Amino acid sequence: MTLGRHRVVAARIATVVLVTALWWSPPPGELTLQAWRLFATFAGAIFSVVVGALPILTASVLAVAAAVLTGLLRPDVAYQGFANGTILLIVVAFLVASAVVKCGLGARGGHWMISRFGRSTLGLSYSIFLLDAVIAPAFPSNTARSGVLYPLALSMADSAGAKPDQPERRRLGAFLMYSGIASLSVSSALWLTAMAANPLGTEIARGLGVEIGFGRWLLASSVPTLCAMLLLPFFLYRVIGPEVRATPDAPAAARRALAALGPLTRDEWIVLIVFIGMVVLWGAAATFGIDSTAIAFLGLGALLATGVITLEDIGRQGDVLATFIWFAVLFTISSQLNELGFMGFVGRHLAAALSGLASPTAGLILVAAYVLLHYLFVSQTAHLLALFGVFLDVGVKLGVNPVVLAFQLLFATNYFSVITPQGSSANLLFAGSGYLTQGDLYKLGAMTTGVTFLVYALIATPWVMLAVR
Repeated sequence: MTLGRHRVVAARIATVVLVTALWWSPPPGELTLQAWRLFATFAGAIFSVVVGALPILTASVLAVAAAVLTGLLRPDVAYQGFANGTILLIVVAFLVASAVVKCGLGARGGHWMISRFGRSTLGLSYSIFLLDAVIAPAFPSNTARSGVLYPLALSMADSAGAKPDQPERRRLGAFLMYSGIASLSVSSALWLTAMAANPLGTEIARGLGVEIGFGRWLLASSVPTLCAMLLLPFFLYRVIGPEVRATPDAPAAARRALAALGPLTRDEWIVLIVFIGMVVLWGAAATFGIDSTAIAFLGLGALLATGVITLEDIGRQGDVLATFIWFAVLFTISSQLNELGFMGFVGRHLAAALSGLASPTAGLILVAAYVLLHYLFVSQTAHLLALFGVFLDVGVKLGVNPVVLAFQLLFATNYFSVITPQGSSANLLFAGSGYLTQGDLYKLGAMTTGVTFLVYALIATPWVMLAVR
């Protein structure tokens, strides 16, 4: 048996021991046995992925099977994630993105970006962050926004010679993919309208005496978020270490490649028009009450009707089905933990344990605990609805500045999305690209979240106290 096999066996034994110990332990406090054992199932699935015992798809399907067969969840409840509109949006966005690549428009876009920003790999990353920051206020769905960024990042990686199945430049592709994930996490914190949970959080904060409007949000977020946007590409560049760094000849080569491509083909024009139409409709979705998933289906239907993509193309997208299954399962289990009161129980007990601490220390610990608890969630909105009000209320009672704490928790609701691959549906296009392993995603997620937490703790706290009255 090889060393790697020994490690897998040890990790699986550790997972079984953990789940067994939690399963047969009495539930703490006022938690029901159902909530506690569902947590044991969920924790076992996540733990098995983190330690490398099982792939995330395997862990997820075993978890949902266990939950149904042991009576923890009714079948109709356990499978409701498969009908969730956001999850369907992700699947359709995968398919639309494949059309951008197939028709050649993606390669053209990648060459264009390289011709403008391609003197270094780091410059490509900054271009992703810049584009995301500019378009974010028009997209209340960060998942929809990922459907704009992902084809661009994928095309840049492809144009730079990075392929998922070729190790020579795999880290280059991983760097660009993770730049997209990290960018979405902080661009969503920059604008009040850049993520659906942001306005919900401001409504909860208003009920606790903290008024936050569009201008006040932008003023509070601008300095710390722009600092995070400047720091994260360089941080990821140093951590991931892409194989190709300086590319002084790349812009000229990209311009030659663009010239060789000639004018747009029929399929490229169709994909471009469909894609722009989807972006415009997604941007107007909140204003006119248009469903974002229906927009994605409309775009996919147009591409199928014009023959740009075919049923055979869809049949080759095996990763789409895998992502759909594991995210739907984890989304459902996480939602049910919240419904059964587990999340609120944890939040209340963690917050109560801070009584007696100095208010700045208590506030910092509250934000850190709020971030770490996202390991248990597969939805930023669900996390906010479950814990934001609890943590803000307790912090105010402990003497923490309510405005500072409200903004810190709201910013965290955005940047903690990277902590796990399932921490936000906006991650999934990039996570499913093939450039990043599950281990990469958890490791980079922990480090990126830690760095971003420090940026907001050190910069947002004094800035909000100074600038926001």
